Amino acid sequence: MKRILYFSSIALLVACNNGTDSDQTKEIKQYSIEQFYKSSQAMGGFISTDDSKLLLTSNESGIFNVYEINITSGQKKELTHSTKESVFANDYVPGSAHSIYSSDKGGNENDHLFLLKTDGTVRDLTPGEKERAAFSGWSRDNKFMYYTSNKRDPRFFDLYKMDTATWTPKMIYTNESGFDIGALSDNEKYLALVQNITTSQTHLFILDLQSKQLRKIDNDSSESANRPLQFSLDNQSLYYTTDEGSEYQHIMKYNIASGAKENFFSTKWDVMYMYTSRNEKYRVIAVNEDGHNKLYVFDHKTGNPIDFPKIEDGDIQTVSISNSENKMSLTVGDDKSPNNIYIYDFTTKDLKKLTNTLNPEIDANDLVSATVVRYKSFDGLEIPAIYYKPHQASAKNKVPALVWVHGGPGGQSRTGYFALIQFLVNHGYAILAVNNRGSSGYGKSFNKMDNRNHGDKDLNDCVWGKKFLAGLDYIDSSKIGIIGGSYGGYLTLAALAFKPDEFKVGVDLFGVTNFLRTLKEIPPYWESFKKALYEEIGDPNTEDTVRLKQYSPLLHASNIKRPLMVLQGANDPRVLKIESDEIVEAVKKNNIPVEYVVFEDEGHGFVKKENEIKGYGQILIFLDKYLKAGSEGIKKDQ
Repeated sequence: MKRILYFSSIALLVACNNGTDSDQTKEIKQYSIEQFYKSSQAMGGFISTDDSKLLLTSNESGIFNVYEINITSGQKKELTHSTKESVFANDYVPGSAHSIYSSDKGGNENDHLFLLKTDGTVRDLTPGEKERAAFSGWSRDNKFMYYTSNKRDPRFFDLYKMDTATWTPKMIYTNESGFDIGALSDNEKYLALVQNITTSQTHLFILDLQSKQLRKIDNDSSESANRPLQFSLDNQSLYYTTDEGSEYQHIMKYNIASGAKENFFSTKWDVMYMYTSRNEKYRVIAVNEDGHNKLYVFDHKTGNPIDFPKIEDGDIQTVSISNSENKMSLTVGDDKSPNNIYIYDFTTKDLKKLTNTLNPEIDANDLVSATVVRYKSFDGLEIPAIYYKPHQASAKNKVPALVWVHGGPGGQSRTGYFALIQFLVNHGYAILAVNNRGSSGYGKSFNKMDNRNHGDKDLNDCVWGKKFLAGLDYIDSSKIGIIGGSYGGYLTLAALAFKPDEFKVGVDLFGVTNFLRTLKEIPPYWESFKKALYEEIGDPNTEDTVRLKQYSPLLHASNIKRPLMVLQGANDPRVLKIESDEIVEAVKKNNIPVEYVVFEDEGHGFVKKENEIKGYGQILIFLDKYLKAGSEGIKKDQ
């Protein structure tokens, strides 16, 4: 979904960040792709009812599994031992050491919910063959688990509760109108629902589950995006985010009885989320501040900020507060290391690190911190970007570069660790992760600038990103490529097809090649979002087909004359494998180098280390051959 300062002088920007030290290099060690993926990822941090243990997800085994850490001793135990399917922790079952986790099959996104008991036995709680289920929390009395499922109708998600004694499901809301299900009040009287109009406009409703009365919350005359956060503990108010009357998402508090609205929290950036601890002792708010996370913790009743633990060289990504409200888990990361999980005791003020995710063979000083930069595009619009400069780059040692394009449409490149980026930068590639117009995080006007314009102005932003790189005295301007995944993969292919002389190579990770097919073949559970997607990109059942054909790279593949690499998951339900199959075959006819890597056990994105090592390692080989070494790979008749 879409949500997302400007700098006045590009010359000043270059001088400040890249001019005075352009002749300075640093001797570093280069690491293999295997060494990078000996590091692990840690996610979650759910605290047990008695505050003694922490439930998390980690891929240290090579695939994501569920682990448990004893908070006192720090001892870690692997609870699941999957070698085939990724497994993600959802939470402990209240009052027990049992837990809930989710898993799909080969990346097909049909997640099921599983009960994992302490004796190691596992039960599939949502066993429908094509069912897609999502964990939604616990009832106030801890006797029921809430979850959404599309087993009744593959297009829509209904709301269920399942008792924790017999694990018998009961539907509490039948979704026949195609809403997105949001927050549920603790007394089960009110349900917040969202109607998608466009990717930047949503309507917010409160449904009284007893009277069946449906009440619209947002203003009809305002083209705003509205999302529920949670109901108050007393069931009298709803907190929600909106950009109504503002460029940025802020928090509103809606009184259900009176209909009064209160501007509860706002800043000059998008508020990402807010939640309160179980008894509303604490309030946590996260803000997307220029591509960084900024978290606030308040005393919820007084509104006073809480003395928050300081962590050197780390950004706090998320926090989770225990039901006792005595402990808090923190997920902390930076550009040079995967996230780690800490535990903080509100009473003793003790802060303890529970994980060490960076491979000890890697010296973090050999890696690179990201810098937020801005450059002007073709029409003077300033484009934010996340920039990574290799240590070995200098005016005397010019390096190749890549324009990196995020997914979406409407995504955002942010600071933080991504092994592939650090791997490429470590091997001497500068990377500019552009937030082209249409990206989230920079206001709703910026967010809407690419509507019905994909492959045009957003692509030009990428081209002008290349020009920005070319203007740096330590970049080899003749060796700049483009890379991206999903929507970023689409723009990579669009760059090669519609701007064939701009980039020397392209690396497409599961990118859209044919808008007409992709928009018609979206998964059935995207039904509530389909109209909004058509509003932004185009409706393949109308005269929009003219433009969709004009900007589908597959239909213009004969223009592609630069080396291309494509990576694809065979089980991808969003961008079907045939999309990549056909672009590869079409470009091969141009008599230029094309490399194609398919993973039979992956979906829309790669989560198994074995596959990441294989695929991302081959990206470096491809770039070294066709970009760094200067092998152009242009058509023989050019």
